[in-house]
This record gives sequence, C-alpha cells and structure tokens, in this order.
Amino acid sequence: MADLDLMQALHRSTESKIVLLVIDGLGGLPLDSSGPTELEAAKTPNLDRLAVEGATGQIVPILPGITPGSGPAHLALFGYEPLTFKIGRGVLEAAGVGMHVSEGDVAARGNFCTVDKKGNITDRRAGRIPTEDAAPIVKLLDEIELPDVSIEVRAVREYRFVVVMRGKKLYADLADTDPQKTGVPPLPVQALNPEAGPTAELINTWIEHARKALAGRTIANAVTLRGFSTNPSLPQFQDVYGMRAACIAVYPMYKGITDLLGMHILSFAGEDPQDEFAATAEIWTGHDFFFVHIKKPDSMGEDGNFEGKVAAIESVDAALPPLLALEPDVIAVTGDHSTPSQMRVHSWHPVPVLLWAPATVRPDRCKVFGDRECAQGGLGTFPSAQLMPLLMAHAGKLEKYGA
Repeated sequence: MADLDLMQALHRSTESKIVLLVIDGLGGLPLDSSGPTELEAAKTPNLDRLAVEGATGQIVPILPGITPGSGPAHLALFGYEPLTFKIGRGVLEAAGVGMHVSEGDVAARGNFCTVDKKGNITDRRAGRIPTEDAAPIVKLLDEIELPDVSIEVRAVREYRFVVVMRGKKLYADLADTDPQKTGVPPLPVQALNPEAGPTAELINTWIEHARKALAGRTIANAVTLRGFSTNPSLPQFQDVYGMRAACIAVYPMYKGITDLLGMHILSFAGEDPQDEFAATAEIWTGHDFFFVHIKKPDSMGEDGNFEGKVAAIESVDAALPPLLALEPDVIAVTGDHSTPSQMRVHSWHPVPVLLWAPATVRPDRCKVFGDRECAQGGLGTFPSAQLMPLLMAHAGKLEKYGA
C-alpha cells in the first residue's frame, strides 16, 4: 500500500500534472475461451498508442480472490489501504448528494427493486427507473417518521437513493438486505454485533413503513439497503500528497468518496466522456491531480451487455484527444475493479492498467491495451494501493528517501 505518512513526508510541489482516468468495471472476460474480452474487442487506437508508448500491468484492488465493492476499490486507487481505511457505500452516496453524515449517524445506500405478489424480487434495479420517475417515490419515503430519530431520504440517480438516520446510540454494524439475486425476498436487516441490535430493529421498522408506502405499485414497489456506514474521518488527500486534486465524475457515489478525501468536486453539464474531458480542461490550470471517472462500462457489465460495454469503452477512446491535448505529464488508465458482462457483477479478476509518462517511463512490449496483453506487461501485477506512489514518482513529486 501507499504509506500515507511516508507520502506526506516525501511529497514535493511541482508544476507537473497527473490524470487518473478510471474506466469503471474495465476488466472483463471472453464469452468463450477463444474470444476477446470486452476491452480486447473494443477499437481503442488512442489507448493502444498510450500502451505502446507507456508501460502496462494489472492491479489487484483488495487481495487475490477478493471481490471488491466500489468504495474500497476507489480508496485503494487513491493509495488508502482498503483493509485499514474502511468505508461504506452509504456514506459515499450521502456525501455525493451533499448530505452531511457525522460520526455516529447511519447512512445506507438504497435501491428500489420490484417484487411479485409473493414478495420475491423480480428485478433488483426496478428496470433502472429514470431519476425523474424515482424522485416522487423518494419523497414518499422521506415522509416516514419514527420516534427518537430524524430520517432524511434523498434521491441519488435512477433506482438509487440514500437514507441517513440521526439519533443517539446508532450503530452501522449491519448486514445488507439485498440478497444479490432474484426469486427470493429482500433480507431483513441483521445486526453484526449485539450493540447494533436496536438500530437493526429501527431500520426494519422503517423498511416496513416503506413497503406500505410503495404498496400498489407494479415496479419499484420495494427497497433494499446496503453499505450501512458512518463518517470514517479519512486523512485528507492534499495533506497526504500535497496536490490540489479535482474530481470529474457523473455519478454521486464517486463524488462522495472524493468529498470525504477533501478533493474539489467539479460541477458540469453533460454525462458523456467528452463532457467530462471538456470539464477537465476548464480547471486545468488550478489543479495538479485529476480523477476522471467513467461509469457506463460498469453498468453495461452489470446488465450482461457485452456489446454495450465494448461500445462504452470505445466512446471513451474516441473522446480522448482533447484530454491528451492538455499535455499531462502522467496518465494512468485503469478501472476500480473488473465487471465481466458474462458474470453481471463485480469480480476478483485483476484490472488492466497503463501508465503513460513519456519523460520517465520504461516502455514494455505491449502493443495494445487489453486484458491479456496487460497481464504480460512490464509493470507486473501489484496492489491498487501502490499505484499512487508510482504516479507521484513519475511526476517528480516525491523526494528521495534517506541519505
């Protein structure tokens, strides 16, 4: 991992600029053993050129064989050891939509889902109900009141919402209610230790009120909750690395994690890669580090849409020239985790990574940016949390250690 104390001691200020381009869910699998992965099937001339001129490898978000959630996977990309700095999806979603979560509050990411007459889930994401259709349903949930706590519910995006409970002696050590499959009912909230028992009962009561509020709907007629968490009080990114960092992302959760790290979160119009790259250009002179997040490949992977994921990756590549024209000193392109479309979920597979730093990189023999090519790359396979020191070193932002 990146030793945060060491990074704080060694970092130095330079004019160099780093871009960390995260293509969410980038890693994939072939549909059959002789076929390409989604990244390999995509036409990516710009990324291929960067791979030829740079060095490639693979990153492991948590540990070999461990499937990561988005929160710990992104913490690792920023150099925070995910097994040490634990962060829940709920507080990320809350921060991403501007909800304040204090230590001791409990936040949870909510999903609208659809259940049948027997209460079994038929669609875990309620058909990806549009945000504008979900907003009035969220308002129904926000009207639920329980004694001794205040409850705030806010829409996030599509079928996602966030709920924050504030009160005395609330504990976030709670198990998710999403069973991660259809044909079964949502799970009840269960406490992971005895002191969280009353909080579990409280949230189960809230879920029962939500079920009644949604009764009669044919879609989005139930909820699941996941990622119960509170504010983890993370070390701030600028203190650790000495860089003025900016987040350019569409989805609130990724804004949430960078908000908790103290990054500047950029507001901009549009949702496509070209919109994000144009927004990056607008703030180029005022920052040293740019986290640019692309969500759609992950969504396509979760939907089992191989061709959709291929097209989403291609759209990133096609939009790259204006970003490259900014002449960053260091570019890293990778994903937070793999989301193979044949699996429809995050997976434990290593994630391709390329590092482009023309002044200092040692090129390898990789000719294209692909899963199997990167597995043979000169960077090797290493933990995601070790990526940040590499970026800092290639940008000339680290002093020598020792005499």
